Amino acid sequence: MKIRISRLPLGVLTAMLQAVLLVVSVCIVYFGVMWMEADLEERMLKMMSRGAAQAYTDINAGRMPTEENLRAFVTSVPAIEEWGNNEIDLSIITFGAIAAATCSLIGYWLARKISRPLELLAQATEDLRTGDFAVRVGSVGKGAKEVATLIKTFDELAAELESMESRLRFNTMAVAHELRTPLTILQGNLQGMADGVFPLEQERVRQLLVQVEGLSALVEDLRTLSLAAGQKLVTQRGTVDLAAEATQVLGASRTILASAGLSLEMALVPAVVSGDSQRLRQALLALVENACRYASSGGVLRCETGARGADEAFIRVLDRGPGLPDDVTTHSIDLFWRGDASRSRATGGTGLGLSVVQAIAKAHGGRLEFAARPGGGAMITVMLPRESAA
Repeated sequence: MKIRISRLPLGVLTAMLQAVLLVVSVCIVYFGVMWMEADLEERMLKMMSRGAAQAYTDINAGRMPTEENLRAFVTSVPAIEEWGNNEIDLSIITFGAIAAATCSLIGYWLARKISRPLELLAQATEDLRTGDFAVRVGSVGKGAKEVATLIKTFDELAAELESMESRLRFNTMAVAHELRTPLTILQGNLQGMADGVFPLEQERVRQLLVQVEGLSALVEDLRTLSLAAGQKLVTQRGTVDLAAEATQVLGASRTILASAGLSLEMALVPAVVSGDSQRLRQALLALVENACRYASSGGVLRCETGARGADEAFIRVLDRGPGLPDDVTTHSIDLFWRGDASRSRATGGTGLGLSVVQAIAKAHGGRLEFAARPGGGAMITVMLPRESAA
């Protein structure tokens, strides 16, 4: 099995590198000294007198040297021994230095291979700091396991930041677009009345108040989404019966339902959850208003509450309108989202309704589900957990 050294943990990789360099240094010193020993013997024989050298040769060959040669050899031993020790010490120091230099070069080369991804990451981080959210480090061939994980996390973070920056730019433009028309109407009419061009009529003031109400609704929806982004949307939890809350909301909505030409059907089964009753009522009201704007052609609106298994409860709104696009998912619901081109501000909506509902569901640990209603229309369901319910 092939082991990818560059993907081992940094601690293991460092220990292996140290062990390899230690073995390399020991081998360099050992074989260097062994090579020097052969050379030292030749040099030692040249330094001895002829008789002492002959005695050394005879002893190594297993022969008995002559008395004269043996006496000459014994006499020269102290000087030769001191010289040999000095030469061996010098060779150890020399080859130790060579081993240190060699291991340093090898270690530097390997360290560069391992640390190169960190240099790329540092450069990418600097680019990201300057606002280049498209920067990526990508796959690298070398680097410890922790480094590879860090680079992968950085690339995912950069991708998320790029997506957030793109959404922020779009949302800023969308907010400006949504505010431009009512502000232009208000400014034009007020300026006309101030200049005496338009008479100060009650009907005209009433029309301007409609624009102000639209602006107020937009600001409130944006505030709700801002609180959700800061995880401050749901601050007061209590025991909530979804059927009871739905009864209140639907009772108060009969006027707008009648104005939209919708009749109401209810199938409210008690389902208790732990949540913020005000926010849940806000979510249901947003669904009702959404149906009044976009599904009034269906003529009927149905609301259901109940439980799905032992862990989840739901609020469901069903209509007989044109329905939602086939490819719609909770991930495609963004600020100012509308299902089709006909869903414009001309219908009276800001495009924030389903975004607000989704934010409220997520703040409760739940989710928003979409489905086509059998026979035509749409089903929008707010699923809520019941594990913390009383």
